[in-house]
Order: sequence, then C-alpha cells, then structure tokens
Amino acid sequence: MAPIAVGDVIPDGNLAFFDEDDKLQTVSIYSLAAGKKVVLFAVPGAFTPTCRAYIVVEMKSGVVYLNHAPFGGFILLCMKHVPGFIEKAEELKSKGVDEILCLSVNDPFVMKAWAKTYPENKHVKFLADGSATYTQALGLELDLSEKGLGTRSRRFALLVDDLKVKVANIESGGEFTVSGADEILSAL
Repeated sequence: MAPIAVGDVIPDGNLAFFDEDDKLQTVSIYSLAAGKKVVLFAVPGAFTPTCRAYIVVEMKSGVVYLNHAPFGGFILLCMKHVPGFIEKAEELKSKGVDEILCLSVNDPFVMKAWAKTYPENKHVKFLADGSATYTQALGLELDLSEKGLGTRSRRFALLVDDLKVKVANIESGGEFTVSGADEILSAL
C-alpha cells in the first residue's frame, strides 16, 4: 500500500488510551479529527532514543562525562520528537491546531506509562496502535522483525484539516529531520 500523502483523506480506525480517570478507552480517529485541525505524529516505539533524547552528566572520580544514554547521571536536556510537540503545544494551538495526537505501535499500558514521564504535558494525547492496524491503514508500517521489534510505525508527522492531509512529513530510515514540531509550525 502506498503511504498516506498530501491530499488524501486519513482512514478511520480505532486506537486505545487511558483517560483522566485512568480508564481504558477506545476512540476512532474520525471522532478526534473530523471538523478539526489535527497534528498526528508517530514514533517507532515508546521510550526509544530519538523520541526521548537525553544528555546525561555523570561524575566519576571528579571528572564530568557527557553521554547520550537514558540511564545514570542527571538528566539535563530532553528535547527531541515527543518533547518538541509538548513544548510547542501552546504555539500549535495558537495557530489553530485543535488536537495533537502521538501514535505508537505499543499497547495502551506502555503508552500510559510513557505519557506519565511527561508531567508537564497538557495537550498531547498518547494513543496506542497495539497491533499496528491503523499504522498499516496509513501505509506507514516499518518491519523491524530482524531486530526483534516486529511491525512498527515509521516516524512521521501529519497536519490534517477535517480529515484531509495538508502536510505529510515522513522520515526515511532512522532519521529525525522533517517530522518535528518546528516543521509543522512552519507549515501553519
């Protein structure tokens, strides 16, 4: 199937999430996007390095080491894909975006745990596509079976207006160059 493109109407599909009362919900993408301007962005998996980048400081024997690993030390900076949309949410909203939706091929329990790592988040909804059904309907699946990860989503960001794709920023390989919040903002 060809990937979703500018001018296409997004397919409908059901995704899962936990609501404010910690109850598991299923929602259709059309109920979130019909008649609205929506940013739908996706990552290959929750807690992956590009989705959540760190600069970690470690002190060993009086020497400070900087590295890019999500373990040890003190987190000084976390500014990549998901954090970018959280940080820029107010600006996106001020430019007419009604919903900011984060999609990943993970179960809703993983997405709930991941969302909780962003206590400052007020506007990004974390949606689970556990079996990659919606990702496949978009034509944006990525086969990572050789790495033991199964079917995942390509990294992308779509700007959708009343179900029609206005911007389709789809990454190649493991890149993170076109699907960030700044690129969507520049298109508004």
